Amino acid sequence: MVTAAILEPRSADASAPRSNASTIEEAWRALATVVDPEIPVVSIVELGIVRDVRVDDATLVVEVTPTYSGCPATEMIMRAIDDALEAHAITSKRIETTLAPPWTTDRIVPEARRRLKEFGIAPPHSPPPRIDVTGISPLRRATTVGCPRCGSARTRLVSQFGSTACKAHYRCEDCLEPFDYFKRF
Repeated sequence: MVTAAILEPRSADASAPRSNASTIEEAWRALATVVDPEIPVVSIVELGIVRDVRVDDATLVVEVTPTYSGCPATEMIMRAIDDALEAHAITSKRIETTLAPPWTTDRIVPEARRRLKEFGIAPPHSPPPRIDVTGISPLRRATTVGCPRCGSARTRLVSQFGSTACKAHYRCEDCLEPFDYFKRF
């Protein structure tokens, strides 16, 4: 049972603690407001970075899996999670980082994929293209990435690393615009 130490009661009866279910629901609402600091048009929930929210011994536990283990935004995301939970009066909490199983782009919800494209980042392919990689470098895979601006399939890889390590840099041969592609992990 969650006690009032986790959530300040918001009902008329100030002594009534919230249930585990309502605490978890409130936490999910709070987490949905936390945007990825590198991609401010999607939340960490929509990206699938938040793996689980549960109550354990009267403490809210938020399990987080970064997009990759060396992501420089992880610390900022952890602080933003803490701040969002505090803003929703959740004070007894623990944020856990889980690296296994690793995060994959399959965790990104369809709405977030659409907003990535509108923001100018080509979303990861879903499902991954079938490629015979026998004898070739994984950096030389022939993948068609559509331009998020004009929709053209005539694009080329400029750099395997874009604005962040989880993105590749492409250029459209039709509209000539550069863009990032969120790599499939």
